[in-house]
Amino acid sequence: MKRSLAIIVMLASGMVLGAAAQTPATTPAAAAQPSKIAVIAFQIAVAQTNEGQRDFADLEKKFQPRQDHLKSLSDELDTLTKQLQAQGATLSDVQRNEKAAAIDTKKKQLSRDADDARTDFQQQMNDIYQSLASKVYDSMQAIAEQQGYTVVLDISQQQSPVLYATQATNITKEVIDAYNVKSGVPAPPPQAAGAGAAAPSAPKPAPKPAASH
Repeated sequence: MKRSLAIIVMLASGMVLGAAAQTPATTPAAAAQPSKIAVIAFQIAVAQTNEGQRDFADLEKKFQPRQDHLKSLSDELDTLTKQLQAQGATLSDVQRNEKAAAIDTKKKQLSRDADDARTDFQQQMNDIYQSLASKVYDSMQAIAEQQGYTVVLDISQQQSPVLYATQATNITKEVIDAYNVKSGVPAPPPQAAGAGAAAPSAPKPAPKPAASH
């Protein structure tokens, strides 16, 4: 159930960054300047900051016991179902009904616990993302102002209007690096080969980001 950090954060797609992010202020002077456009994979930038990697990895660790619990319930349900299938012909009606009732109870518990875990996970991930995204936005805005960009387009959105952009206009890494310096959070330690990026897991899959150019 592990996913890359970039993919997991896409669960937060559709989240707003606040009024400042949605309606960045413009001035008459800025409006009069020739357009200079940059692009950024904003959600990926948030996820790949040192702080984002740390906080989402911590969230995964926090939810691991609940994932283990769901796995245990699922295994119990599978065992009970197989037992009923294998022994059904030799059981009395009373025994068969008792086992069927136990399976039904276990199914309801698994469904309820999975829904609760999903809701709690997504709420806490939303809180982490919103808090961090607003700070990364400030770093992005500072870079845009320093370098004279009049428009910054987000290419991580599935409905992004950007069909093509040169790498020179992509400020994703620049924003990540700038925020890492500002936050002072150290880079996470390297993981063993094949371990994959640490990321929180959710019971339902996340949509993939739009391809960047």
